[in-house]
Amino acid sequence: MGIFVWRSSLSMTNIRWLHHRCLSLYNSSHGFNEAKIKKKLAQFTGGSVDLSKSDDGIAEICINNPTRMNAFTGTMMIELEERISDLENWQDGKGLIVYGAENTFCSGSDLNAVKAISNPQEGMMMCMLMQNTLTRLQRLPLVSVALIQGKALGGGAELCTACDFRLMTEGSEIRFVHKQMGLVPGWGGAARLIHIVGSRHALKLLSGAPRVQPENALELGLADNILTGTEAGVLSEAKNWIMPYIKGPSDVTRAVKKVIISGREQNLEDALRTEKEIFGTVWGGLANLQALAKGTKHK
Repeated sequence: MGIFVWRSSLSMTNIRWLHHRCLSLYNSSHGFNEAKIKKKLAQFTGGSVDLSKSDDGIAEICINNPTRMNAFTGTMMIELEERISDLENWQDGKGLIVYGAENTFCSGSDLNAVKAISNPQEGMMMCMLMQNTLTRLQRLPLVSVALIQGKALGGGAELCTACDFRLMTEGSEIRFVHKQMGLVPGWGGAARLIHIVGSRHALKLLSGAPRVQPENALELGLADNILTGTEAGVLSEAKNWIMPYIKGPSDVTRAVKKVIISGREQNLEDALRTEKEIFGTVWGGLANLQALAKGTKHK
């Protein structure tokens, strides 16, 4: 009985922490009116953000607006937030692959929507909405991969930094073009980029806006692998690449991702306490007991 209460207490503590992680970065006290900006964005239609989930625990998000190089229209920004909400509630999920339709990743924001919300107040609210969404993407208890075919430009470059890993195909590129538009990243891409490549390289990529091709991205640590398959087979290649990282029960894979999130976002003492709590949810669990029964050895 005591063990059950202890484990239940750990689970509730963990649930509370995860719920806090999913909360928005911004609310009305920051001048953020989610309903208002969504109503504005809903006027700019076109494209879609498509989500599929499979029995192997891998989900796919497809950024689908190929006539505009998969740029985000207003309705697509709203749909992305809805797809992330769906994945937050998917208890059997282990992995996520984000890619763009028709051999292009994403070219950022659709210019029609950008021009229509060019006043600072609405621009800031759009920024807060997308920061909320991409931060929730990064915090998903799923191992996430951005599959970059063709171009990842501007907001598309920011989107790929919200994933745990980035796989690039031959001839693809990542480019932070914001400065050429008289802007800086607004979807959280700069903060994430610094964590990925360091402040010195991030400054080069943001101030110079170079085309970062696969080999250079590997050297910088911005990409994790270069895929060489055909356009038709590259999604399967990405699935094969992610498999070693999601092998095994979903609760263990999700626990691994959760301790990474806590270590990245919390101070050391809080991260250690959270790690202890997450450890308590898998210690003595089915996967742990099965491994002990098998006498699993490490070679």
